[in-house]
Parts: sequence; structure tokens; C-alpha cells
Amino acid sequence: MFSSLWKEKKEESSRTMEMLLTLVLFCILLQPARVSSTSQGIDQGYIDSNAGRTLQQEQDGNHQIHCSRERSRAAQKIIQEYLMPFVEKEKYHISRSCKFHPDNDLYRDQEQHKSHININEWQCGYCKKIFYEEKYLDQHFDNRHSNLLNLNQSQCLADLCGALHCDIEINSGLKKSKCNPAAAARNKHLCESLADSCFPVNDGPAASRLHEFFLHQFCDAHSCTGSRKPFSRGRRRDEKGNSTVEAHHSNWQKEKTILMDRSVTFGSSRFSNTFRMHSKFTNL
Repeated sequence: MFSSLWKEKKEESSRTMEMLLTLVLFCILLQPARVSSTSQGIDQGYIDSNAGRTLQQEQDGNHQIHCSRERSRAAQKIIQEYLMPFVEKEKYHISRSCKFHPDNDLYRDQEQHKSHININEWQCGYCKKIFYEEKYLDQHFDNRHSNLLNLNQSQCLADLCGALHCDIEINSGLKKSKCNPAAAARNKHLCESLADSCFPVNDGPAASRLHEFFLHQFCDAHSCTGSRKPFSRGRRRDEKGNSTVEAHHSNWQKEKTILMDRSVTFGSSRFSNTFRMHSKFTNL
């Protein structure tokens, strides 16, 4: 009897050990899948248009990029609208050492891989994921494609915002803040150094003209007197060679002329009708 009880206990203990070993083995097999799922994370604002699609991403690096994407985008927009059309008109080639050179923009490649498909659809050109707001696509770039940034050669355009008046572009609808003379002096010094490095006056007539243009377009406005406004030389030009501001003014002048012509025509017609009626009554 004692022997049979001992045998039953032994068999029960053996079954328990087998169950524990099976459970441990099962947990070990599940561990890689759980880690992989955690490392991939979830993109906020992501519209899953293809649930069956899998993406192989490199493991996120530990480096952090301290460069404002919004201000860099504003700086790039100002450069493209208020500077480059005049540079192209002069047929001047900006050197790689100039901070405005396209290859020096840290986010240039990522910005070129954006597609605004619809009002609430922004697509990543690298992996074709779709997001319903641009800010979520920006976060996706930071989380998934930061390894594609050229951190060694590129620069942060946001660092030039003080010279380029980015706050006017970003806060166009807000009331202008009080001018700080010290900040204005620093921004003017930065602005003038950009003019010297990008358009050296000893680099020929075109560079000399662009140097003077840059000072008037951007640098002269860095003052608390308020006598000069930024972008005084206009912006991107249309097909007829007019800046958008000039084109708007030209269209207004045309509309004004048409209204005046209509007024004169209407007045002449009324005068003519009055004269005919007066003649009719006189003849009676």
C-alpha cells in the first residue's frame, strides 16, 4: 500500500514538472514576438490602408535631433519665395558653403518625401503610410526614418530664422511683439554674415548685386525704429515677371480702370439721354 501511494505521488510530481517545463518553453517561444511587436510601436495618426502590409524598420537610434522642423520649414519657404527667384534671375550659383544651399537643409529629403493627397491625407514617400495630419507624418519621420537624415553634412535651417524673419511667416495673424534692441542687433549681425558668405562682393557683378539685394530684403529691417519692413523687394514672380504683390496691385489697377470706364460710360449715356429728352421738349 505504501509502495502504491509513493508511486502515485511520483507520477503526479512528474506530470507537474512536465507542465511547468511546457509552460516555460511556451513563454520562451513567445518572447521574441512580444519584443518585436513592442519595438515597432504604433504611429499616431496612422490610417491603416493595408493591414496585411509589413514594414521592416531598423531599430530606433538613441540620438536626438534638436532642430525645429516647423521653423526650418518656415525658413525654407522664405528662402524659396523671397530669395531664390532673384538668385535664379541673376543666374547665380550658390556655393555649398552657403547655408542656403539646398543640400544644407537637414529636413530637405524628408520634406520631398511628403505627399498631400487630400485634405486629411498625408502620405510618407518612404513607406507609403498615410496620416490624417501633417504633424503626425512629421512625428512618423522622427520615429521611423530619422536614420535617413544626413546629420554630418546638413545644417538646421531653423538656426537662420532670426535673420530671415521666420516669426512673420509663422505668426502672420498675431500681433507683433515688442522689439528687443539686443535681439535685433544679433539678428542683423547674423543676416549680414549670411550676405557676406553667400554673396561675396568680390565674386562678380551678380554676387555684388545679390549682396546688396539681400541686405535690403532681409537685414535692413532688423531695427527697432520700424522704418524698414522685411521683404521690401517682393517675392516669387509670376509668369509675366511680376511679383505676386505687384500682380495683385496690377490687377486692382485694371479693375479700378474698368470700374471708372463703366462709370464714365454710364454717365455719358445718361447725359446723352437727358440731352435727347431736352431737345424733344424744346422742339415741341
